[in-house]
Amino acid sequence: MQPEPSHPAVSLMTWYVQAGVDETIGEHAVDRYALQDSPGAAAQSSTDPAPPPSIPLRRDPAPPPSRPTVRPAMPPAAPSPATERAVSDAIHAVEDAASIDDIRAALEAFEGCALKRTATNLVVERGSAQARIVLVGEAPGAEEDRRGLPFVGPSGQLLDRMLQSVGLDERHVLITNTVFWRPPGNRPPSQAETAACQPFLRRLLELVDPEVVVALGGPASQTLLGRTDGVTKLRGRWFPLQSLGLSRPAQATVTFHPAYLLRSPAQKRLAWRDILAIRRKLTELDAEQADR
Repeated sequence: MQPEPSHPAVSLMTWYVQAGVDETIGEHAVDRYALQDSPGAAAQSSTDPAPPPSIPLRRDPAPPPSRPTVRPAMPPAAPSPATERAVSDAIHAVEDAASIDDIRAALEAFEGCALKRTATNLVVERGSAQARIVLVGEAPGAEEDRRGLPFVGPSGQLLDRMLQSVGLDERHVLITNTVFWRPPGNRPPSQAETAACQPFLRRLLELVDPEVVVALGGPASQTLLGRTDGVTKLRGRWFPLQSLGLSRPAQATVTFHPAYLLRSPAQKRLAWRDILAIRRKLTELDAEQADR
């Protein structure tokens, strides 16, 4: 008879698997805290039978130490023909888009991203089409998938409070993601899925033409800036973000994804510094514009 899912043994085995315990190495459990700390002594349970005496083996001269094998770094995998075709289709689908509604219509007709077949709703953007700041996350979550809007769950509510604390709201910002459909089970989107959506994201940025672009989390910074460094190394720095349809390079920076801040509240103080730096950047841009 199969044990019930709530049986203590099933819960224990599930915990073992999640902790990385995937094999057994002996018939009996060993209380290693009770073993004596004798150098060179083999750890053995008192309940195990004593091993038979071993026959001494002939000692051959020790082989010379082998040199460590140095493996060359693997080049990044080339995109598959299917991915290249999806990216090409996306470019053609969105190149003539003249508004966010055109981008939405192009995405609704686009079949090059497999996420579309498992998601409930298309999730494009939230905020102002004339925003000075565009914030880009990774992918919609469950609440976003239900409502068809980005960042409306707990992490989005935290993001809204952070922006409001420096006088910014949906009149000043536009919020979007690197992919426009929720991945099943909230898994990270694949490189192929992100690549298929990137032409739509680029065109969205070109149409809004923001002064500041904020990547929320490492995946968004990699998509927007091509940077593989972690957020802690990238935050606090500014990078020019250029695209053919932008009137001038946007000033791009990186900060923590609000979902990460919910899991790691101690990092909120650094995120607060990032929000203040973004507000200061707008003030600096205003001053530069006034001097012209």
